[in-house]
Amino acid sequence: MMADNTSSNRSNCTWDTVVERNMYPTVYSLFFIVGFPANCLSLYVAWMLTKRGNNLAVYLISLSVGDLLYILTLPVWIVKALGHPVDDCLCSIITVVMYNSFYVGSGFLCCISMDRYLAIVFPLHFSRVRAVRTAVLVSILVWTLEIAVHLSLLAHTGNIEKFCSHHMCIAPMPMSVADGNGAIIRAVLGFLIPALIMTFCFLEINRALRKSISTVSSERRKICCLLLSLLFTYLVSFMPFQVVMFIRAMLEKGNTCTSQFMGDLYTVFVATTTINSVLDPIIYCLMNESAKTEIKKLFLNCEQQLSRIYSSVVKPQ
Repeated sequence: MMADNTSSNRSNCTWDTVVERNMYPTVYSLFFIVGFPANCLSLYVAWMLTKRGNNLAVYLISLSVGDLLYILTLPVWIVKALGHPVDDCLCSIITVVMYNSFYVGSGFLCCISMDRYLAIVFPLHFSRVRAVRTAVLVSILVWTLEIAVHLSLLAHTGNIEKFCSHHMCIAPMPMSVADGNGAIIRAVLGFLIPALIMTFCFLEINRALRKSISTVSSERRKICCLLLSLLFTYLVSFMPFQVVMFIRAMLEKGNTCTSQFMGDLYTVFVATTTINSVLDPIIYCLMNESAKTEIKKLFLNCEQQLSRIYSSVVKPQ
């Protein structure tokens, strides 16, 4: 997102956008090419597993939908980075979708971690909490809360009133006090708390598995690798961006410009948040045995269908 130097009541300062122009088209194109089919496949697998009564797949459906919405904004960022004009309303919509997808993803990664925590640490309890119906209700609640919080922050920063009248996809520079407070709230509620919940769940699951004598070592490794990979990807994707946003919120305070170096970091770390949306479905589909089984069935079915089409087209003379 480019720096905004149009506000008359703010300091006259800009960031050079060379990094954005050179990086976004290539990186976002790669992320879209990989992320779109990966999330579509993950969504299909999750749907098939949900039909079989897998409550964890319900959270994966919502996670995949959120990631897909984010992935679908990437072509607009590419067009914008190449210097082409983007409509104000479209700009506002993709910015809202992007930020909401950030924190929806955080919420459902927490749900997945909590589900595994209850299943492994308390295997004989909470069966109703881990039912498919409960997972659906929790998913609806998470979506509702995330959207409500995001709309509240948009109202707090005054962006709802001017939704289609200015470029929300241009980063305000310097940050207003309201924007800075919103960034801090997002960092705490949308990143720090989910990261702590996920870390706690992973540590407790790892401790419980080490004590378990009924779980074979290979199964323990698979569970720990899945959760650790999701946690590691989440931290690598979002921590740098949230740290830079927090520093900007603390330093700028509506009247001070941060350095070009900070601007370059911000530009790079906005892009790295996409890593989470790209890798989450790949990690889950590669490390979950039920998911791999569904993928094999899908590919086998596609192969059979292609063979039938080929046989009907190429008939022996």
